[in-house]
Parts: sequence; structure tokens; C-alpha cells
Amino acid sequence: MRFLHTSDWHLGRSFHRVGMLGAQAEFIGHLVATVREREVDAVVVSGDVYDRAVPPLSAVELFDDALHRLADLGVPTVMISGNHDSARRLGVGAGLMGRAGIHLRTEPSACGTPVLLPDAYGDVAFYGLPYLEPALVRDEFGVERAGHETVLAAAMDRVRADLAARPAGTRSVVLAHAFVTGGEPSDSERDIAVGGVASVPAALFDGVDYVALGHLHGCQTLTDRVRYSGSPLPYSFSEAGHRKSMWLVDLAADGSVTAERVDCPVPRPLARIRGTLEELLADPALAPHEEAWVEATLTDPVRPADPMARLAERFPHTLALVFDPDRPPDDPDVSYARRLAGRDDQQIAEDFVAHVRGTGPDAHERIVLRDAFDAVRADEAVREVAR
Repeated sequence: MRFLHTSDWHLGRSFHRVGMLGAQAEFIGHLVATVREREVDAVVVSGDVYDRAVPPLSAVELFDDALHRLADLGVPTVMISGNHDSARRLGVGAGLMGRAGIHLRTEPSACGTPVLLPDAYGDVAFYGLPYLEPALVRDEFGVERAGHETVLAAAMDRVRADLAARPAGTRSVVLAHAFVTGGEPSDSERDIAVGGVASVPAALFDGVDYVALGHLHGCQTLTDRVRYSGSPLPYSFSEAGHRKSMWLVDLAADGSVTAERVDCPVPRPLARIRGTLEELLADPALAPHEEAWVEATLTDPVRPADPMARLAERFPHTLALVFDPDRPPDDPDVSYARRLAGRDDQQIAEDFVAHVRGTGPDAHERIVLRDAFDAVRADEAVREVAR
């Protein structure tokens, strides 16, 4: 069986105020053409179809168009909800859509119920594990302490139990939306850490033939059987070095896997440039970036006048301007943002306690802080679902 693995469409998202709907529509056209030209048997979409729980109408219309075009090809599609999606909204009409070959898997309770797609060698069982917010699915999976590893392990136990009851030789594909250890994140993914832990081990998915991951925006191979497709478009300048693509996967009769990267259309290249304003305006080596979307970091000791307007004369698609003056580390004017760079909410809160009290939090207080952050994040997730 040949299937196309993609994820993280984030329909409705912009890139530094630049609307991406046209580029997203171009990607959908490319996906449909790839399905047709490469004789694909199935499409899997591993979450974050939309960028937010209540997407704009234009994004919903594009999604509707994508589903109609895939259904018209007669190629089954299996799709799960991600942490940006409202699982309940995305799953509306799932039963009817399933009759047209569009299989939406958004209910945690259905993790162990596969979509069975046959080929010449028997059935391939596609198990959809939507994004599992630990605080919201703990009761469903009967785990005592909510955490990504515990709820995903419980979901995979259901997958393996169902697979064990099926005829010998049944091949299996799992769709999951998670941060798996070894994956390389970028700046555009929403934090999903619970209890200070965001990632789960790849070994959690042992026992299946292929794991189609979503959440991280870079295309990555964790093992031959565990892969991220990445987002088809860039959503932050940290993705400037990404090659945006999908995985074209061939699953053989014996469950062995071969995978090929299929490049996605590039609306405009990304460039991150750094130096003083005068250096950036004069450096001939930067000529290839003049038509790129640009993030410029200025290192002038004193902020120059009208930097964005002057940069735009040479780089008309400059979208982001960062000031990082070259100063000694002990300079009192070193920015607050630089002092916070790379620190998560928990670390910032602990530093604040140390600043106010003169000593940092003890072990019990760190747990209290961590639980408070987890409770706020879980509450936000509940509010998004309820909107």
C-alpha cells in the first residue's frame, strides 16, 4: 500500500501578518496532484488541520474544498485532530464523511478502532490517535497522574490489543500528534509540556509498522518507522533551513517500509540576516535574499533611525526586525528579552521567586508552580473546546 503522510496544515494561519491562504490553497492543489500522479492509495493527515479552534470561514472553505477533491479521486483519507484543532468541531459529520472515504478520528475513546483499508495482500489497519490533552483524557484511559507518556501509552495499549485480535499479517499504521523524544522543535509549535515534560519516547509506539507523526514542523526521521512529515509551509523564521515536504510511504506485504520525500511548493524563501544596518544594506553576499521574506537582526550599538524603511529599500519583503546590539554581557542595558531567551514559564517564575524572596523555591514549591501552570494550560484547552 502506498500512502501520503502529511500534517500541520494550520489552515487560516498567517506568517508575520502575511496571509498564507493562497499558499495553503496551492499546497492543497499540489497534494491532490501528487495523489493522482503517484497513484497513492491513501492519505494520512496527522493533526493541526486548522490553526485555531474556531477557524475563519476562508479556512473552513479551503478545508471543504480539499475534502471534496480527495473524495472525488476515490482515495481514502484518514485524519486526526491536533492540539490547535477543536476536536469536537473537526469531528462534526465524521460518520457521513466516512461514507465518502474521509475518515476523521477526533475521539480519544476510538483510539483502538482502526480504519481498515485493503490492498492485494490483506488489510492495513490505520489507528488515529488525536492529540490527547492529559488533563482532559485521564479518566478515559484510567491513569492516575495525567502526563503525555501515560495517556499515550494507554492509547497504544488499546491499539496493540486490537491488532493482536486481528488476522496474522495485518499491517498497521498509527497517526499521532505528539512531541516524541529526538524530534527537533521550531518556534512555531504551541507548547504542550505537562509537568515540565513535553516529549514521549519513540519506543512507546513499538509493535506497529509505521507511525505518522504530527506536531513538529520540521520533516524528520526518528526511526525508519517513526517519522514527522512537518508542516507543508513555514510558520516562523526558525524554519528558514527546513525543506518542506510530505512522506510518500510504501508499505510492503511483510510490513517493511520505504519512504520518499515529496517537496511542497515554496511561496517565497526565508532568510535570516544579521549585522549593522549599514553592513546589511551594502553586503553584496546578501543579494540572493533580496526577494526573500527576511528577518533582520541589527547589531548596531545604538538603534539607527528608520531601520525598517531603509531595509525595505533593498529587502522589500522584510517582515521582522530584531535589535541585538553588540555590547559586553555585563552592560546594564542588555535587554530583558535577551535575559529571558530560552527560558520557559516555570524557570521565569522560579527566578521571580528568587528575586523577590532572596532564595529560589524549594522542591515542594516547584511542584506547586508546575501544577499551577499545567492547570492554567488545561483550562485554556477546555475554554477553546467550549467556544
